[in-house]
Amino acid sequence: MIKEKVPDKLILAIDNGTQSVRALLFDLSGNLVAKNQVTLTPYFSHQPGWAEQNADYFWQKLAQCCQELWQQELVVTQDLKDKIIAVTLTTQRGSVINLDENGNPLRPAMLWLDQRLADKPKRMPWHWRIAFACIGQSKVIEYFRRKAQANWIEQHQPDIWKNTDKFLLLSGYLTYQLTGQFKDSVASIVGYLPLNYKKQCWAGKFDWKWKALKITPDMLPDLVKPGELLGLVSEEASVLTGIPKGLKLIASASDKACEVLGSGCISPSTASLSYGTTATINTNNKRYIEPLRFIPPYPSAIPNHYNSEVMIYRGFWMINWFKEEFGLLETQQAKALGVSPESLFDELVAKVPPGSMGLMLQPYWSPGLKNLEAKGAILGFGDVHNRAHVYRAILEGLAYALREGKESLQRKQSKKITQLIVSGGGSQSDAALQLTADIFNLPTHRPHTYETSGLGAAINTAVGMGVYQSYADAVQAMTRTEASFFPQQENVELYEQLYSKVYRKMYRQLKPIYQNIKEITGYPQ
Repeated sequence: MIKEKVPDKLILAIDNGTQSVRALLFDLSGNLVAKNQVTLTPYFSHQPGWAEQNADYFWQKLAQCCQELWQQELVVTQDLKDKIIAVTLTTQRGSVINLDENGNPLRPAMLWLDQRLADKPKRMPWHWRIAFACIGQSKVIEYFRRKAQANWIEQHQPDIWKNTDKFLLLSGYLTYQLTGQFKDSVASIVGYLPLNYKKQCWAGKFDWKWKALKITPDMLPDLVKPGELLGLVSEEASVLTGIPKGLKLIASASDKACEVLGSGCISPSTASLSYGTTATINTNNKRYIEPLRFIPPYPSAIPNHYNSEVMIYRGFWMINWFKEEFGLLETQQAKALGVSPESLFDELVAKVPPGSMGLMLQPYWSPGLKNLEAKGAILGFGDVHNRAHVYRAILEGLAYALREGKESLQRKQSKKITQLIVSGGGSQSDAALQLTADIFNLPTHRPHTYETSGLGAAINTAVGMGVYQSYADAVQAMTRTEASFFPQQENVELYEQLYSKVYRKMYRQLKPIYQNIKEITGYPQ
């Protein structure tokens, strides 16, 4: 419960995603009072598969975003800036930055979208090789070592690695820019780093990750729990961003972890679906529950909890792919009408019956850790199919894949999932949420705000600042649903047959073909 009535107190949440950075002012009831958004150029690429962005670019855009927020009429006239009690930060996951001893970036940030692999590394010590072989994880460990950005930089840019004093995630870099402190939230640490996910701290001295990675302990930031103090906004950061000097920066979590919290998913019986650039399904657990064997759960935005996550890499990125390749008409119409192209795509879905006339899509547009050879597939084409069928098949394919994840999570956590809360850009589509309810055969809800990552970060801050006694109290006060979608029985029966008799068999049947394609073409690496 609230310790005192403070309707005039606000929290500034900064959300630095892949497509944009947003400065958000929330009140203590979870209402979005003011917002500014600055679009980002997600990355540049000097070679196919590379994805980089200048570290200073993120900092300058964050500053621009905040300065534009202060200039909004409502913020000025209502003196909202003076009502901010603390600031918090949530960012995209897995993007890394090398800093020299003076805190200056040595090279562009390598983003989570980057697909390059290090050369085949030297063999691990014999006892680790035997251990990995015994549990059948030798290939996965080798992929981990090759995928680690630190190992690629050490191999291909040795001078940069030699001069690297700190190796930070984007969250740690922006924390340093705001406070001058080399600190980060443990709930932001998702990537190829030596973290002990079970204990939620840096790995112990004898952990295999120190042998697998070129990182040393002194390169890493100090870790704090969500809700704890990261530092105070420095005078230099205040001048650049307009954030009041000395304001507390409270630790939150990565954008996905904040989405889970901001959607109100604090029980394992409620699953958080994210229809964002990467599509995910998460449950929040007190126990350490691996969503897939040997794949760790990530730190939750709730201290000492875990988010068991199944990910569809580049999930709703496929919607952007469709828009660019097949959505010229909607893009032109949207521009003329002053609306988003995505809002017109729901009309495409409405033209196609559930099941897309048998058109089935497997959304493995990029390989995952457990299916390194995977590729995407669309099966069942006939002369009745057009681009509307393809669009609906994309939505259905993503829902099928996430339903697989839901079934895996249920088995692992021994707790039935009874409802879904969907966030991310795709959550704004009524058609997407209805077919999700039908495919999962579960009530499906849309949160009251699109900005669930920022809201989750604000909840961390509200609890950390003592406004609420517990996360349960804060979630009850600051989250709610805007719209609900319930399964339509006729559609449920159709989707159940397509899912069990077709979709579940696709990967197993196609895997040998994917492997042949990889051997012949070398793609994907």
